[in-house]
Amino acid sequence: MYAGWWRLLHQLGAVPRVLVWDGEGAVGRWRARQPQLTTACQGFRGVLGAKVLICKPADPEAKGGIERLHDYLERPFLPGRTFISPADFNTQLQAWLQLANRRRKRSLGCAPAERIAADTAAMLALPPAPPTTGWQNTLRLPRDHYVRLNSNDYSVHPSVIGRRVLVRADLARVRVWCDGDLVADHVRVWARHQTISDPAHVKAAQILRQQRFTLLQPATETQVEQRRLADYDTALGVTGFDEGVAL
Repeated sequence: MYAGWWRLLHQLGAVPRVLVWDGEGAVGRWRARQPQLTTACQGFRGVLGAKVLICKPADPEAKGGIERLHDYLERPFLPGRTFISPADFNTQLQAWLQLANRRRKRSLGCAPAERIAADTAAMLALPPAPPTTGWQNTLRLPRDHYVRLNSNDYSVHPSVIGRRVLVRADLARVRVWCDGDLVADHVRVWARHQTISDPAHVKAAQILRQQRFTLLQPATETQVEQRRLADYDTALGVTGFDEGVAL
């Protein structure tokens, strides 16, 4: 979420003084009649120097303003379009917004594109250092050498099975490090319940599995000499028998 916010603000080239959100749990919520932001949101807005406003519950006027903007994107833009990837969606959306922002809006009295320069001039400047965005987690790599992110499983090189790894993800990539070494790098998949495997990881896992089976194979049976029964008779001093047959 915050990675998407930062990308949009970076494209805009300025930071609005107030960011409005409609009660998203990852941003914050109203408790005891006052808004309470999450730790991640506090860190994000602190770097930007902006204020985050969460709409009050049961406030149809404020919520309606946000929902109308969403509806404007969904109704004129989405119908009749096909997308092959998130990047393709963003490319088509940017091209459409350039046309839509040049159209005159009765509520504004002008086209939105004519107001952008004045609006950005009244906003805050971008921070000198970008805020921390994305997702990260540390875990011990399981035996199946896959890590899960948003219901999708991404392969990791099996040489680090059982060791602590650091998983980091942004809007485009999912990367895994172990002791500073990059052991996985995948394109992030936005579909649900997918398994993403690197062919090099699959091949390495097959080699390690074959080596393990070789080590676990039982040792070859030792050949033991079979002695004649007469040798036992001689050792015990038994007489009157020849090759185990009574005379």
